[in-house]
Amino acid sequence: MTGFFLLFQFMYSKAEAAQLRQAFWTALGQYMAPVPSAEGETTNWINYKTGLKNVYFRMQADMRQASIAIELTHPDAGIRELFWEQFLELRTLLHEILGEKWTWEADALDGNGLPLSRIYTELRPVNMFSRDDWPALISFFKPRLVALDAFWVDAQYAFEALK
Repeated sequence: MTGFFLLFQFMYSKAEAAQLRQAFWTALGQYMAPVPSAEGETTNWINYKTGLKNVYFRMQADMRQASIAIELTHPDAGIRELFWEQFLELRTLLHEILGEKWTWEADALDGNGLPLSRIYTELRPVNMFSRDDWPALISFFKPRLVALDAFWVDAQYAFEALK
């Protein structure tokens, strides 16, 4: 893996990698822009707002894989657990709307070592830095974003008491 990373570094400068990263997310945003939300409204798919603090729909991609997740990041473990338990109650609905089962991880760490809970799926192997992989990435993200939005239209009300 170190050799691959060194090869990657050799292939792209930091500026080139940042430019490709920005170009991909911009392209995905433009591709998704005409897609209405489940409620028929315009939405910012790349920075989707759940309306709940510390509950995020996050997409990530790098030179090996892509993932889309629901992340619960509340710093208070007890509150994060309450949100997690509510998502567990909605697991069947989520999987039905997604049309697939995702991985559930109650206790994880983010890239900065902070605790979180997440529900996610991944696509491997795929390389965001290869424009040839962009159609596969867009095909991975689009239906899952649309499904998460459809899920959230109904599910968000189950979290009202936890706000």
